Amino acid sequence: MTKSEIVETGAGDARITWHAGTEPWAVLALGHGAGGGIEARDLRELAAALPAQGVTVALVEQPWRVAGKKVAPAPKTLDVGWRGIWPALAAPGLPVVAGGRSAGARVACRTGAELGAHAVLALSFPLHPPGRPEKSRADELLGTGLPTLVVQGGNDPFGRPAEFPEGTYTMAEVPHGDHGFAVAKRAPLGQDEALALVVREVSGWLTSLRE
Repeated sequence: MTKSEIVETGAGDARITWHAGTEPWAVLALGHGAGGGIEARDLRELAAALPAQGVTVALVEQPWRVAGKKVAPAPKTLDVGWRGIWPALAAPGLPVVAGGRSAGARVACRTGAELGAHAVLALSFPLHPPGRPEKSRADELLGTGLPTLVVQGGNDPFGRPAEFPEGTYTMAEVPHGDHGFAVAKRAPLGQDEALALVVREVSGWLTSLRE
């Protein structure tokens, strides 16, 4: 079952699209990146696959996206929007895993502990701007204070898995994947296989949190 709701935040109206889990035991909240919305291929795949495993997936559209704007605001404003939707995410009374892709992953990392998240899922964490490894955002990832899974494309120009510093987080690599987990046609891993790998890694990690 899918339903959407508008939630007022200090940054404007956000939208949550709920994909209800079967006998749910957790909520996985997923924010989008700065260059796209909840139609991202990995977010769609997770929302389609996880409800059958008892995980309610909440796809969160930030206020700037709901308002039809083309450019994402500053990180501080993104955090305001995320904080504003948290009461709605927690309303079912289940553990909430804070997550997102790219800019959404950064928001989840920055705010997870203060909001009482159960864990953090970072899809395509933008470790640095492309070609600018000196502009590292590793402190956001290393500072979550929560169980954290990073799912990263092997060819992500925002940070390949080998570039990430050591930490207490778990790293899962999608071989040959770019920042959106797209793989070239010549890659030995097909697109469907790459997305299935994302789902498998996230599903296994979520199951470990329950045990």
